[in-house]
Amino acid sequence: MAANRPVFFFDIDNCTNFHSSIQRVRIAEKNLLSTDLLLVGKKVHDHMSRLIDEYFMKHLDLTQEDAYKLHQEYYKNYGLAIEGLTRYHKIDPLEYNRQVDDAIPLEDILSEDPALRKLLQDIDTTKVKLWLFTNAYVTHGQRVVRILGIDDLFEGMTFCDYGQNPIVCKPREEMYVKGMKEAGVTDFKDCYFVDDSGLNCTEAERLGWSAVHLVEAGDPLPAVKPCKTQIRSLEELRTVFPQFFKTS
Repeated sequence: MAANRPVFFFDIDNCTNFHSSIQRVRIAEKNLLSTDLLLVGKKVHDHMSRLIDEYFMKHLDLTQEDAYKLHQEYYKNYGLAIEGLTRYHKIDPLEYNRQVDDAIPLEDILSEDPALRKLLQDIDTTKVKLWLFTNAYVTHGQRVVRILGIDDLFEGMTFCDYGQNPIVCKPREEMYVKGMKEAGVTDFKDCYFVDDSGLNCTEAERLGWSAVHLVEAGDPLPAVKPCKTQIRSLEELRTVFPQFFKTS
């Protein structure tokens, strides 16, 4: 096993549910391979969006329409609704996590995914390190990969620490630096990354990571590509990064 392996970062939400229509994949090259495996899928995404809007309505005393608009504004500006909430409304982020992320009935939505597990097992981990990279809190990330039956295939996880003030999440540069430090890589060119968020992919590529944008099947491609590489399925990683897959 190479001493200084690249790291492949996978997003957890919407990227790791192999059969979901929402699969995000980002890849960074050489010693850091990062893919934000959005392991959640459309049903999880829908549940989460509803719970976030309900939280805005309840705690900020907003109408459903205004809650949705503010939710989308914070996501667009900061990459995460909770960052806007903590910046301007002083909410308790861990209580938010309890009422939103941890309230999603993942056990009723997700199940083990043999196809996804096979894809990940076909990656040669003597050449590259597999690492989870998520804007969710650690409890949500752990639940998703455990239910999908792939938690044993990753060497670690970099998550958004809701107990930290200020909260640091993608696409802020500090989050990518945090991921590199925790995954044990020092060169941006050694990072591979897959994600369904165009914002996150754009920033990763700007930093020097090899980024892959996963676009939901059936969704229109963005007018402007957020990074050089786009895919519709995680299976396409086999041809995008053939050097990391086993040959037999």
